[in-house]
Amino acid sequence: MTLPDLESKNAQEVLRYALEQYGSKVGLATSFGAEDVVLMDMLGRIDAEKAYVFTLDTGRLPYETYDVLDAFRKKYPALKVHVFCPNTAALEAMVAEHGPNLFYESIDNRKKCCNVRKVEPLKRALSQLDAWITGLRREQSVTRTEVLKVENDTAFNLIKFNPLADWSEQDVWDYIRQNDVPYNALHDKNYPSIGCAPCTRAVQEGEDVRAGRWWWETPEQKECGLHAK
Repeated sequence: MTLPDLESKNAQEVLRYALEQYGSKVGLATSFGAEDVVLMDMLGRIDAEKAYVFTLDTGRLPYETYDVLDAFRKKYPALKVHVFCPNTAALEAMVAEHGPNLFYESIDNRKKCCNVRKVEPLKRALSQLDAWITGLRREQSVTRTEVLKVENDTAFNLIKFNPLADWSEQDVWDYIRQNDVPYNALHDKNYPSIGCAPCTRAVQEGEDVRAGRWWWETPEQKECGLHAK
């Protein structure tokens, strides 16, 4: 599919384009990280009624992440967040065979866990959509340097919008503070990127923003399948 050139557009313009073109068939995937809450706030201001927002509850999230969900429900009542959970039978079978902390044992096991807890629920969420919106930024990691503001997502056969692709971390936090956007309290404890609790740690001075995710793996391996090309 031929895509529009949105590289010169700002984040709000990209979101407006996505909503105008796809309406209820475009959804924002949020993990309530800093980038995601920025996009949620923008959508709430542009058209909270039309915006479709969903999240993946893996069952292993930090309690601080649920606090952000509650904060958004109270501050933006018109912005509904749809929750997708892992398939119960698949989750029970995985834990029975490999134990609850299989992800520490090998990359294959970690990806197996990500697939059950994140990728499969994401596929269900995306199955009703024609496009999705993410908070990916180019400077986040070596696996994301080529991210465009709009691209073909061949993994899920959808259009993917990345309105914050050219934003810096400073841009993100300036927006949060200037607009009083609720955010995850773990960010104040040196957690720039937050996933499941057992697979996320605080970063040390000088480390990149994704260093705390699956810290036992090399940077080139640190994707879970949600954003594979």
